[in-house]
Amino acid sequence: MNTLRPLLMHVGALLWILLSGATALLAQNDDLLSLLEEEPEIEYTTASFKTTRVVNGHSIENTGAGVLDFKISHRFSPINQGFYDIFGLDGATIRIGMDYGISDRLMVGLGRSSKEKIYDGFVKYKILRQATGKRQMPISLSALADAQIKTVRFANPDRENRFSSRLYYTFQVLLARKFNDYLTLQLMPTLVHRNLVETRAEKNDVYSLGVAGRIRLTRRVTLNAEYYYVLPNQLASQYVNVLSVGFDIETGGHVFQLHFTNSADMTYKGFITETTDRWFGNPNGIRFGFNISRVFTVVRPPEFR
Repeated sequence: MNTLRPLLMHVGALLWILLSGATALLAQNDDLLSLLEEEPEIEYTTASFKTTRVVNGHSIENTGAGVLDFKISHRFSPINQGFYDIFGLDGATIRIGMDYGISDRLMVGLGRSSKEKIYDGFVKYKILRQATGKRQMPISLSALADAQIKTVRFANPDRENRFSSRLYYTFQVLLARKFNDYLTLQLMPTLVHRNLVETRAEKNDVYSLGVAGRIRLTRRVTLNAEYYYVLPNQLASQYVNVLSVGFDIETGGHVFQLHFTNSADMTYKGFITETTDRWFGNPNGIRFGFNISRVFTVVRPPEFR
């Protein structure tokens, strides 16, 4: 009995220490949980759109840091040409482009269009990101600067033709909110500057307001639409506003965008300031078109190396 008493005392002391430590740990965990409940981590909104374009114009989305987005776009001839031209499929304008994410906020891109042989380049920076949690931000906000150069031969090579006449610039603000998993809306105040215009009645600076939206139909399919309203008294009377409606279909690393639009152009100066065909009325010029987006990881983030 005398030999067991010291052993029992040591066991009792050890149990008391363990129980005291467990109680302290539980109290600390409760404090941490209450702290997390009071100040949750920042959760940024993602997938407002499936890709960096709505249809013709940019969406609020950027490519990820180190990711290259290769795009092929077609706009066919008007579908009212009938079966002889397979409802416009015999003719097409094409744009091939590449977008690259320098960071999660900064993206650059280059492209070349067959119409007027235009080369374009842009820089897009995300200023604000919609977020919940510790930092609340109800919207996402990006700024876009785009330049285009027309390289088709001058119609009259004998006259004085200036290089500056080939240049066009676009400045745009993208303001978007993803309301839930099914609805995203976006506003796009836009300025298109044209160094050369056809008549004195037209403005070199053209202001427009774009609106766009996305509705999720299934996990991989969305309905997209965009419309650009050009403010009055800036363009000649034959030019109209551009409306585009279509579907985004996500298949692994590809996003297929199938849509209908009344513009053959895929550059800002083209579809905002030079659209002449109408959805309804004369001339009727609804066109089928598509964008194909394929992303490649060029530089892996440090955590995945």
